[in-house]
Amino acid sequence: MQMRWTLGAACALSLGIAGHAQAQSHTGVVVELFTSQGCSSCPPADAFLAALASDPRLIPLALHVDYWDYIGWEDQFADPRFTQRQKSYARAVGSRTIYTPQMIVGGVDRVEGNAPEKVAALILKHMQKAERVGLWLEREGDVLRIRAEADPPLDQAVRVQLVRYRPEETVAIKHGENEGRTVTYRNIVTSWEVVGDWGGQAPLAIDARAAGPEPLAVILQNEGPGAILAAASLR
Repeated sequence: MQMRWTLGAACALSLGIAGHAQAQSHTGVVVELFTSQGCSSCPPADAFLAALASDPRLIPLALHVDYWDYIGWEDQFADPRFTQRQKSYARAVGSRTIYTPQMIVGGVDRVEGNAPEKVAALILKHMQKAERVGLWLEREGDVLRIRAEADPPLDQAVRVQLVRYRPEETVAIKHGENEGRTVTYRNIVTSWEVVGDWGGQAPLAIDARAAGPEPLAVILQNEGPGAILAAASLR
């Protein structure tokens, strides 16, 4: 209970200052939720992710997988590439099993099921880590300018990934395990693409195309997928 209160207090503090920097990118701890509208265990985790989305120091992302579609309800947000990403996380730790819901914090810490207190503890752990990489984003029309510096320089290259997401959508589920539920989803990932690799010695400067009004995030991550060294979002 104490850990949940601590994270909640941090969220409240962040909300108090969020309005002063809406046009600027902000860095944050990445929390990936692998979920599905066809999974009866997922709505509580979806609600928890929605609560995390209120804290600008976090970058919570909902990746809807497609392997529950066969049981009676097709998730309109599902993408097989998100299923493959979850499988890649499993392979990285030698596991042959994937779960929903599953949250992955910072690219390395995995939590199966809905476990808010455990996730909160992991978020705080990542918040307390010293920042090694500075990351800044700026949008000019349809161009996203990505800049980063590492101090000290990195000892291995990282993957530069551009994520687009939909802030919110409410869905009335009419079939399957969640038949009759109406669920509001937050930070629904619509695309996840690699825009380059960065060796981490010289400063990073990449310009990527990012047309449209959807918010976005840039994630610098070790291959595997592995640890996320830096992430920033921009609305």
